[in-house]
Amino acid sequence: QDTPPSGPLPTLSCKRSTMSDNSTPGIDRPNSSSSNPPVRIPKRIDVPFMSRQKQFAILAHPAQERLARKLVEFNRERFTFHPTKWGKFPDGTDNIEMGGMHPVNQIRGENILFLASFHNNDATLSQFHVLNMLAEAFIESLTIVLPYYPTGTMERVTQEGQVATANTLARLFSNLPRVGKPIRVMVYDLHTLQNRFYLSGNALASLHTAIPLLVQQLKAPGCLIDCIAFPDDGATKRFGALFEEYFPNFPIITCGKVRDGEKRIVTIQDGNPAGRHVVIVDDLVQTGGTLCECANEIKRRGALSVSGFVTHAVFPTGWKRFSRKDGGPFQKFWITNSNPFITDNLPTDDCFQVLDIANMLVIDL
Repeated sequence: QDTPPSGPLPTLSCKRSTMSDNSTPGIDRPNSSSSNPPVRIPKRIDVPFMSRQKQFAILAHPAQERLARKLVEFNRERFTFHPTKWGKFPDGTDNIEMGGMHPVNQIRGENILFLASFHNNDATLSQFHVLNMLAEAFIESLTIVLPYYPTGTMERVTQEGQVATANTLARLFSNLPRVGKPIRVMVYDLHTLQNRFYLSGNALASLHTAIPLLVQQLKAPGCLIDCIAFPDDGATKRFGALFEEYFPNFPIITCGKVRDGEKRIVTIQDGNPAGRHVVIVDDLVQTGGTLCECANEIKRRGALSVSGFVTHAVFPTGWKRFSRKDGGPFQKFWITNSNPFITDNLPTDDCFQVLDIANMLVIDL
């Protein structure tokens, strides 16, 4: 029960700071004589390694309760889950009974791990009620795990009057009551990295990546993927170096949109997918129009197969265009369960394969 369920995660270069802080035991640290030594993640998180780690009392939104129970199963001595009752009054306002507070305050002096899911505005406001109370419950520290940061795509405006909702959400975090040390907000593959600088004061962003989960799949026996593609130049700049490190022999394909009359069409701007098994990589998918166009163009240019990976699945208009049964272009489409409100309802007999972030979270903590 102390061992996460998946196999060894891939090696990350120490020049990336998205995995663990420098105080994490059990991970080899660079020496001053090496320009880029590897950081080795333990193949097995054993009891001695876990016992040196901080213990947490967990509270979670209902969408993340499954993740909370998985963490407890990993190590019952390190993680304790306090279920919360998330109810509503007849008028629609929140009626919440926070776990670990009755009949006495059991979380006083504890390190709190709050597993959040901001999949809609109602759920977000309900969780901020709890976060405010948690910060005033005489706790030792507060770590908020928000794998999918929903306003990450709205960090800037193009015309006066538009609201940068990323700024608003960051202010809500930053103005939570002080708990004695900064509140840690853990986010995976934040859409625009500059979002982290919106948080200040009482809350600081802790950025992580789920790319090692994909690398693990690509290194699995029988995987035919031998080419990495990105839907635009921004994704290539952000993730390309990681894959060049993991798979130096894999060619890199970069797609992009060009204007054709009054239309904008997807073309391949760099690389050749002919004769290759390609995976398209991005941080999130909304409607999926660009990803599907990119997959179709790669197929048209001679790829043997096209798969996809995104950390966050949003699908505001549904996932049907990805389905193989409806003519979708993807042989396999990997996503993580960072947004369980969506991934818990995906079909299990189609192209979708959901990768569990629980193992990554145990390490990143």
